Order: sequence, then structure tokens, then C-alpha cells
Amino acid sequence: MGKKALVSGASRGIGRAVAEVLARRGYDLYLTCRSREGQLLELKRKLEEEQGISCTAMLCNMGSYEEVCRLFEKIDRLDVLVNNAGISYVGLLSDMEVRQWEEIINTNLNSMFYTCSQAIPLMLKEQAGRIVNISSIWGRVGASMEVAYSAAKGGVDSFTRALAKELAPSHICVNALACGVIDTEMNACFSREERELLRAEIPADRFGRPEEAAEMVWQIIESPEYMTGQIIGLDGGW
Repeated sequence: MGKKALVSGASRGIGRAVAEVLARRGYDLYLTCRSREGQLLELKRKLEEEQGISCTAMLCNMGSYEEVCRLFEKIDRLDVLVNNAGISYVGLLSDMEVRQWEEIINTNLNSMFYTCSQAIPLMLKEQAGRIVNISSIWGRVGASMEVAYSAAKGGVDSFTRALAKELAPSHICVNALACGVIDTEMNACFSREERELLRAEIPADRFGRPEEAAEMVWQIIESPEYMTGQIIGLDGGW
């Protein structure tokens, strides 16, 4: 049987790049996004035609427990779970509405509980599995004007460490990739001047590429079972 992986937030950016890497390695895929159905279906067709894998593409709000449960009704086996779905909010905390705070926390943090609670029983049957959570450098140091995002990613890091200890006896590895500034649409909200200021702070003197994050995810998936509970930085030396 071929291996199967679920990648959330796969219509663009890091999620799309991860899907492409896994397809090249022969994984059958379950891909989700919240609203960009056209882009997701285009990716599904591309991967099936070019890589010869099976790909199921579904709209799913990963911040909704009910929608995640419906998603997993279609999944009978899972070897890899990549929790990539995420959204940001840039602005003063005092200007933030409660619904915006809840949306950030639901999508970036609560979604990991929703997916893992459904995926773990499938992995326990095989006594094997890999869970990779996409985190951020802001989860470690915090970002001004991004309090909710930073809080959620800090929660992702703690969630990762704790769940890894819980699942280690069952040979299921849980790790996180803490990204610096990756050149994706999520950062399109910044002006050219703001992007230049960000770039100037990075020792590598550039933003990271989604493809680099995806290759790092693959290395985490392929790493020895003894590596679990780790928050691995990918930030150009920031």
C-alpha cells in the first residue's frame, strides 16, 4: 500500500510546496484549503498527471471541529499529517475584534487539536506516523502588531513538545518547523519598505522560499524516530 499524507492549507505557499514534495516521493494525498477551490483543484490535477499519485482535494475550514470531523470521514489511513493551515492579523491588539482573535486561534492552534485528535487513532493502528506542525519564529520571540498570531504559534510549539511525549511510546513522531519570513502571499500585506526592513534584519539577506520549507518538512518526516518533540528553526540565521 502506498503511503498517505494530509496537508492542510495546500492551495498556495508552503502547503502547496509540501504537497508537491510529497507527491514526488509517491505519497497519495489529502489536500485542503478554506476557500481557494480553483487553485486546489488545479494542484490536484497537476500532481495526479505528473506524479501518478491519488489526490483528494477538499474545501475545509480547519478551524472548525465539525468540518475537520467530516474531512476525516473520507480518510481510512494516514501516515503523515502536516498541519500547515494558518492566517495572520497585523494590527494593534486594542483594535482587534473578538471574532478576529477567535479566528486566528481557531485556525492556527485549535485546528491542530482537531486534526490530531482524528489522526492519532489511525496512526495508533499502525504503531507509526509523522506529525509536522508549521510554526513560526514569532512563537518564540513574539511580534509587535501580531499578538494573536504569536500567541497561537507559541501554543503550537508547546502543543508539539507535549504531544510528542505522549505519542513517543507508540512510535509516532511530532515535530514543528518554525519558519522565519517565507516569501508567500501571507506577507503580501507588508509594503515594499517594510519588506526591505525585514530583509535587512536577516543574516541570509533574503526571505526564505516555500520550496525550502517544504524540503525541510520532508527531512523531518524522514528523520529517525528518535527525533521527536523538536521545534526546528528555518529562518536564515535571524
